[in-house]
Amino acid sequence: MKKNILLLGVLALGLSLGACEKFLQEEPADFLAAENFYQNENDAIAGLNGVFNALLPQTYYGRTGWQITELPGELIRVGSSTDERAQLSRFIYTPTNTEINSWWTNSYRMINRANDVIEKVPAINMDATRKANIIGNARFLRAQGYFDLVRCFGDVPLITSTVKGPADDLRPPRTPLARVYDQIIEDLKYAEANCYLESRIPAGEKGRVSSGAAAAVLAKVYVTRAATSAAQPTDNQSGLDACNRVINSNQYSLLPVYGDVFNPDKENGPEHIFSIQFDLPPNTGSIIVRQFLPSQLQGLGTFTVEDSLVRSYRTTDVRRAWNISNQAGTTTLARYYFNKFRDDKRIINDSRANYLITRYADVLLLQSEARNNINPNDPLKYEGYNRVRARAGIAQWPTARVTTKDAFVDMLVRERGWELVQEGHRWFDLVRLGRLFERERAIFNRTVDPRYLLFPIPQPEIQLNPNLTQNPGYN
Repeated sequence: MKKNILLLGVLALGLSLGACEKFLQEEPADFLAAENFYQNENDAIAGLNGVFNALLPQTYYGRTGWQITELPGELIRVGSSTDERAQLSRFIYTPTNTEINSWWTNSYRMINRANDVIEKVPAINMDATRKANIIGNARFLRAQGYFDLVRCFGDVPLITSTVKGPADDLRPPRTPLARVYDQIIEDLKYAEANCYLESRIPAGEKGRVSSGAAAAVLAKVYVTRAATSAAQPTDNQSGLDACNRVINSNQYSLLPVYGDVFNPDKENGPEHIFSIQFDLPPNTGSIIVRQFLPSQLQGLGTFTVEDSLVRSYRTTDVRRAWNISNQAGTTTLARYYFNKFRDDKRIINDSRANYLITRYADVLLLQSEARNNINPNDPLKYEGYNRVRARAGIAQWPTARVTTKDAFVDMLVRERGWELVQEGHRWFDLVRLGRLFERERAIFNRTVDPRYLLFPIPQPEIQLNPNLTQNPGYN
C-alpha cells in the first residue's frame, strides 16, 4: 500500500487543489478537478490515497508531528538552545513558530482532502460496502486531524465541506470545543461501523483504517474530552467501552518482544492498530531514525535522552535496553541517545519507520486510565497496566494493593513514558493527566505558564483571517 499511496496521491493532490478553484469556467479535458474526476471506484481509491499522502511530508507527520507532541515534555533534550525545536522544549514558543504553523496548515490540508472524498464518493455507483469503507477511512482521517487540532489549539474552525468558490466563507471563526468534539466522535463512530476488521484488510492495503483503529482513537477521544470543559458524564465509561471493544475483538495483541514493535521488517503486525506508512525512495521515508542517532552512527544528533528518563528506567526493564543507549560501537558517549526506531536499510534521511498513531499497548494503558477515572477502587484498573509491564519484564503491581486515583495517575505517567516515549504522546498525556506543570517543576525546576496548555494560533493565520482570535496569553 505504501507505494500505491505515493503514486496515486500525486494525482489526488490535483483533486484537492482543483476543488478550491471550481469558479474557473474553463475545463480542460486533461485537468482533474473533483467535478470531472470522481466517476468510479478507482477514482474513489485514488482520492483516498491523496488523503493518506497528505500525512507524509516532514512538515506534518514526517517530522513536525512528533516534535509538536514530544518536545514540550520532559523526556527528550534538544541539542540547540535557540531554534524553534528548542522553543517548544523550553516553553518559550510564540505565534510565529513555524513548526506550530506547519502543524496547523498541514492538518487543514489533510482535512480538506478528506472532505473532498466524503463529499464526492457517495454519488459513485459501486459496491456499497467498499464505498462505506472508503468514506469511513476518510472520516477517520478527518477526525484524527481535528483531534490533533482541538488538543493543541482548543476551539478551531470546523470545516466539513470543501471550498467551492469565492462565495464560500474563506474566513471561518473558531468553533466551540464541544462542537468540534461532537464531529470527531460522529466521524469515528461512522468509521468504526464501516471500516473493515483488521483481519479483512488485504495484505497489500495494510495501513488502511480498520474498525479497531477507529475504536482505539475513539477511546482516546472520550477519555481526553473527559478532562476538558466539554466533558460529558459518560465520557470515561464510553472510553472504557471502546477500549474493551478493541481488546475483545481478538484482532490485536502485544508482540512478545518489545523491540519487534519498531522493526520495519515486522511492520503492521498484531500490535500495530494504526500507523502512518513510510518507506524507502522512491516513496516517502521517515527522518526519525537519523534525527535521533548521534553523528558517530551517521545520525544528526538533534536530540538526546533527558537524564531523568535514563535514571528512571529499571535496569531490568527491556525497554531501557531497546529505547536508549550511550554506546556507538566501542565508544561510550557522554549522553544517551534514542535507539528506539531502527532501520538497517535506511538511506540517509529516509527510513521505513512508520509513525505509530496507536498500538495495542496504548489501548491497554488507556483502559487502566479509564477504569481509574471511573472507580479508583476497581482492582481491574491494574489489568492493562500489568500486561504492559509483564512484556517489559518488570514486576506486576499487586491488585490487592489499592492506590488512590492520583497515585495511579502518577504510575500511568511513568509507565506511558517508559513505553511510549518518542511516539507522539507525551505532551498530550501530560496535559490530559494533569501532570505537565508538576513534571516540569520536578525535572527542570521550571514554572510553566498556564497559557502553554494550548498552543498559539499561528500568526500567519491570524493575519489572513480576521475572524480568528488568539489563545489567551499570546497576544
